[in-house]
Amino acid sequence: MTAPAGPAGFAGVGPSAAEARRSRRPDPDAPLVTLSGVGPKVAERLARLGLETVRDLAEHLPRAYLDWDEVGSFGDLSAGEEGTVRCTLERIRVRPTRRRNLKLVEGVVTDAVGVRATAVWFNQAYLAKLRPGTDLLLHGVRELGGGFRVLRHELGGAGIHTVGLVPEYPASEDMPSHRLRALVDEILPQARFFRDPLPAALRHEERLPLRADALAAVHRPRERAEAERARERLALEELLVLQLGFLARRRSLADAATAPGLGDEGELVARYRTALPFTLTEEQEGAIAEIRLDLARTEPMQRLLQGDVGSGKTVVALYALLRAVEAGHQGALMAPTETLAEQHFLTVEGLCNELGVRCELLTSSLPAAQRRAARERLASGEADLAVGTHALIQEDVAFRSLAVAVVDEQHRFGVEQRRALGRTTPHVLHMTATPIPRTLAQSVYGDLDVTEIARPPANRRPVVTRWVAHERSSEAYTRLRRHLREGRQAYVVCPLVSESEALEARAAESEADRLRAAELRGFRVGCLHGKLRPAERRETMDAFKRRELDVLVATTVIEVGVDVPNATIMIVQEADRFGLAQLHQLRGRVGRGAEQSYCLLVSRPREELTDEAVRRLEALVESADGFELAEVDLELRGEGQLLGTRQAGLSDLRFASLLRDRQLIVKARTWAGRLLDGDPLVVEPLGREAERIADHRGFA
Repeated sequence: MTAPAGPAGFAGVGPSAAEARRSRRPDPDAPLVTLSGVGPKVAERLARLGLETVRDLAEHLPRAYLDWDEVGSFGDLSAGEEGTVRCTLERIRVRPTRRRNLKLVEGVVTDAVGVRATAVWFNQAYLAKLRPGTDLLLHGVRELGGGFRVLRHELGGAGIHTVGLVPEYPASEDMPSHRLRALVDEILPQARFFRDPLPAALRHEERLPLRADALAAVHRPRERAEAERARERLALEELLVLQLGFLARRRSLADAATAPGLGDEGELVARYRTALPFTLTEEQEGAIAEIRLDLARTEPMQRLLQGDVGSGKTVVALYALLRAVEAGHQGALMAPTETLAEQHFLTVEGLCNELGVRCELLTSSLPAAQRRAARERLASGEADLAVGTHALIQEDVAFRSLAVAVVDEQHRFGVEQRRALGRTTPHVLHMTATPIPRTLAQSVYGDLDVTEIARPPANRRPVVTRWVAHERSSEAYTRLRRHLREGRQAYVVCPLVSESEALEARAAESEADRLRAAELRGFRVGCLHGKLRPAERRETMDAFKRRELDVLVATTVIEVGVDVPNATIMIVQEADRFGLAQLHQLRGRVGRGAEQSYCLLVSRPREELTDEAVRRLEALVESADGFELAEVDLELRGEGQLLGTRQAGLSDLRFASLLRDRQLIVKARTWAGRLLDGDPLVVEPLGREAERIADHRGFA
């Protein structure tokens, strides 16, 4: 409790009462070795749990609560019933046993109404030193003979280990939960002095407790509902800090840069629409409308275009690139791998040639002379569009007038690579075919506007997916050969390029050789993997597109970007070894035409699989919706694992759950916008909190 305020200080007299209080105020960032009983070794054990400061310990939330009610007397418990009794020790001794490694401690105790019982502890001989008259809280089980087997005990006290909702913490073998419970109990009063960054107006409108009260309630709740309300208050603050960081960064980038407003659509885009062999869907047109508004402004576009496999994102992205070209500027499409960059180049080059737009492929593996010539054409403006890998943002690459860039599968790029692109490109459209629900996207991609293409074109039929045990794989190849005889093409996906005894997975090269001699004898079988030289990859892919190959045996290099409408069936070998999102992406390589397509998942026998592998394969069979599968993936893998590649700090959220706190995410997003538009002094404490978290936990 804070001391009463004293008179104001005077010059030359000494510090004021307020200054004195501040000087005694505990430091939340003090190392844990400042606590009693925490030496260097204990501090090391705590650090392995991510606990290094007093604040870390105060913010280490329980993972569960044990609900133990206190009963008035041993006589209230039936034989075999568990409970907590407050009592007084009469006498205690160590009782010898025949087993040398077992020591029994017996104590005669009396409860508040005078009922006497014999309390028994196992292997805690030190308790024999307790003095008669010691007050105890014993939690245990009443035995048939009237004894009481002690599971936990406290010497008097408030019952933090034995009464009510007893918190169980994420712990370790050398730092058990009861030790953490005692340490938290020691430092919890210090939480009163932690800065509460939430503005008073927000707390009042949302009817939120002070931060200190929330921390106290989450560690020492009177009921479970109180603990959850306290956690939600802390989670809202955490999400608000995250959203403010995103929005502030977005606004600072907008203030620091201007982009060319690209005006109205022109003749080039009109010819592009005419040249397309299909009509754009309503959702594609909606995405284009949002991008059109962005490109008309001088504030740099920062938009995420997310859509399921086969939803037509590339068509929308090419629209944005052509808008730059028709306005006299250049566009660039950056992909995370050379294979994907090459596939994009093959996709857009033919259409661009028809439109008179000059395209350039730029990757690190190009011969030096070709690479130098490509750089010169980009610098002079002779090339209108560039397609490539991160080679596009190397220091030796200069564009005459780069106005729009598209970053495909942007979550695969590092933070610094994305920042480098932002420094050199006014308008940026990020694309991902690994969709997540919009509320999660507001946290994972909080500095971007989000556009969704949720449904594929109407003429696309859902891919029929079947799970086939390995012993029935011959049936899968029987179906595949039927498709080949009808003039269709197929994929066979293997998880590795070279043999690996550890994974027992079939390598693509050896599998291609085996299939040519066995199940696919008489058919033209090609092989594609990431270790081929770029020219070989392009030649193999071109041959498959020209129908010079019937089957493409490949690794996951075909996961994204490959579009061959005549391919109508895929067999995925060792499917249980793939992640759910990856399997969905692979399945998206078929079903890209009007014909019914199939994906056959071959795995080890069901009884040999983990529960998680079974759930993944069952989910693929049950659903073709990428957003729905993303939800399942989130449940199976955990949000930190799934989303941490994009935003390192998200995997370190201490209070919030991106899976269950959807409404809090929306609320935090709304409040972040309101606060940034209001008084900067009000938002300053939250800004300092964001900086503290960024320094301490590594937010990107």
